[in-house]
Amino acid sequence: MKRIENSDVTVIIPTLNEEENIAGVIRELSQIGCRNILVIDGNSRDRTVEVAKEFGVNVIPQNGRGKGSALRQAFDHDGLDGEAVVIMDADGSMNPKEILLFMKILDSGADLVKGSRFLPYGYSEDMSLIRRIGNRFFVLLVNRFWSANYTDLCYGFGAFRKDAIKKLLPHLKSTNFEIETEVFIKAKKLGLKVVEVPSIEFRRRYGKSNLSIFKDGFRILKTIIEEFVNGSSIELHHR
Repeated sequence: MKRIENSDVTVIIPTLNEEENIAGVIRELSQIGCRNILVIDGNSRDRTVEVAKEFGVNVIPQNGRGKGSALRQAFDHDGLDGEAVVIMDADGSMNPKEILLFMKILDSGADLVKGSRFLPYGYSEDMSLIRRIGNRFFVLLVNRFWSANYTDLCYGFGAFRKDAIKKLLPHLKSTNFEIETEVFIKAKKLGLKVVEVPSIEFRRRYGKSNLSIFKDGFRILKTIIEEFVNGSSIELHHR
């Protein structure tokens, strides 16, 4: 099995009541050589935190609520070692082995590598028809508004150069699942080089998703409209 041969990557995993899934995800990450794993927990009511700590990973409590708040807090954490950061879910739906390809493309010059379930050789085992239609609609809007060529927006599996995170972080404000859409829009506004690669999304192993189709779909649409109204570029205030 191919492995990441150094510790130059931090893997961020937001969690909320993923006791039954988190151990398997950490094991698979360890098998490919990922040693710096950061779990940011949103006040789980089960044993998610205890299980993660049993594997020796770094666990920090989330200050706010929602996936967006968790990722923004983690992006600002002092423990992001190395020059690359990976984000992924805790439910077992993402294949850690795909990180090997993410890292290869980062090394070739990309600022952000994002998994896509809609490129050739990518697919999802866990997407309803209404979610598929919604994602396609959001992709069309974003591609039209910002002359992008994305194929997937609502999927939080990707890798960043650390300097790309430093550029993105001051401009991120999402608190929930719309964070992925905001990240990819802001990356386009900042002129970052984004590369999509095929990704396979499995069904979550155990439990129910925290995603609300209609509530979170509305938040994603609201984010796209607000970003369009605010203009096609970002005025950089941090120099």
